[in-house]
Amino acid sequence: MRSIKSLALGAGFAFVTLALFVQGVLPAVVPEALTTRVTRAVRTDTGEVKWVRYEASDYAPLERLGRAVYIREGCWYCHSQYVRPVAGEELRWGPVSEAGEYAYDLPHLFSTRRVGPDLTRVGLKYGDDWHYAHHWDPRMTVPDSIMPRFRWLFERVRVGVRAGAHGLVLEASPALTRYFTMAEGKRVLLFPREDGLTFVPPRPDGDLPIDGKPVLDLTPFKGRPPALSAVTLVIPSREMVGLVRYLQKLGTNRGAWREVFEPQSVAVSMMTIPDTQDLRVRGKEAYAEHCAGCHGRAGDGNGPAATFLQPRPRDLTAGVFKFRSTPSGSLPTDGDLFRTITRGVRWTSMPTWHEIPDKERLALVVYVKTLSRRWKDEMPEPPVSLPTPPGATPELLARGKALYHQGKCWECHGEGGKGDGPSAAQLRDDFDIPILPTDFTRGQLKGGSHVTDIYRALTAGLDGTPMPSYADAMTDAERWAVAYYVLSFSAWSDPLTGGKLRLSPETRARLNAPDVRADHPRAALEPAHARDEVAGAPGKKRRVYYPGVSE
Repeated sequence: MRSIKSLALGAGFAFVTLALFVQGVLPAVVPEALTTRVTRAVRTDTGEVKWVRYEASDYAPLERLGRAVYIREGCWYCHSQYVRPVAGEELRWGPVSEAGEYAYDLPHLFSTRRVGPDLTRVGLKYGDDWHYAHHWDPRMTVPDSIMPRFRWLFERVRVGVRAGAHGLVLEASPALTRYFTMAEGKRVLLFPREDGLTFVPPRPDGDLPIDGKPVLDLTPFKGRPPALSAVTLVIPSREMVGLVRYLQKLGTNRGAWREVFEPQSVAVSMMTIPDTQDLRVRGKEAYAEHCAGCHGRAGDGNGPAATFLQPRPRDLTAGVFKFRSTPSGSLPTDGDLFRTITRGVRWTSMPTWHEIPDKERLALVVYVKTLSRRWKDEMPEPPVSLPTPPGATPELLARGKALYHQGKCWECHGEGGKGDGPSAAQLRDDFDIPILPTDFTRGQLKGGSHVTDIYRALTAGLDGTPMPSYADAMTDAERWAVAYYVLSFSAWSDPLTGGKLRLSPETRARLNAPDVRADHPRAALEPAHARDEVAGAPGKKRRVYYPGVSE
């Protein structure tokens, strides 16, 4: 018996020693584990997405504050941050993790528990507003979530309201002057929900006061506003803003990988889903689980999370959809709805739903069509033709630039494509809700960021918005030229900040070259090798970080 105890004690000591060596000593002596470089997806001048070796960036001060909050609040107890190269994890979360992604993570937060979803690739999957709503009450966005509320990371103030000439008006209060500058001419639109809870979008830096005067907008209630005597303003603290900045940073050192993420790259337009009772029942259940928190039980866009979200959730009862392959004014096809549900709508609170089974997504299409009478009275028109894109050339991009100005796209989207044109601040959608033009420089285009997606938007228009169809105003060739020019705004850009990457002319030239594939992390271009090829420098033996990625 004594020998067995000695053997067990010795084995335990050996395993602990091995763990300390593997996890503590080995990473400090293996050069591959200390790299600050990663494979990064970038968009080229010709609109393609290719992979290149690039330096990972450190956290900005506000992101680092958010990381400290993440650690302090114990978020890492349940959420892991590591995409393992097993069990098809890269098809669920995104590209397999690389050592360089963790160069600035001390302490490491890999975690082994997955009570909640892995967050390695959560950056830019949702808009900021979704995260604020989720931390205020996780059940609004994920009904079966066991995550606790984090309401202590928000400030709350109760303010009385009175009837005014154009709706409800906030009563004068010392609290308002604490949180707002009350500057005339700068309106901060707030959309209360029926119980008076009203989210206040924070400043980008999280500080106070917010520049402007708060104004209640009851337009989403369609002339049937709730009877409110007071509202509760919910304002994210600087710590909460920092936490969201940290979450949005996660995974973005890998660049524009989401634009070529296979599970959500659905391009189907023509498909017919049978309208059966079984699918309707299953779709209703899936809608309640995934959609009702934002779109509302009735589909009117007034779900409990809607006050937090900008742009507002789509009013599905109106039967008006932006992302279609059918002509302007027509209902979308079943394939259009399936594509939107699968892909999501980038940089909004509508995420990709590729993770839920395809049968549930098919059922959702059937159920969504029951929410508007238009589906009973009309049939979708045939989809517009989407021919094979022409090859991108400098001449085509120059033509697109000229047409971008000729078609006055700059008046809304701005000269530099940032969505800051002179008309941007005045734009409203067909439901009289303010709407902002897309910022092209980040490459996160709501209807998809392939050149065909932009061509489709130019051809069919975005119903319900000020974006018209250019099918009659421009020829096919002209729309292709504009589509490629729109993509060029995000060439060599960081999707998180919109800033340009520091890539040499030689590296850009190699990535622009059609004979350089670089279409996978394992085929990523190493800039040093590109310089060697241009200069004819002799090669050397390179260390291999993992199969296909060498020094």
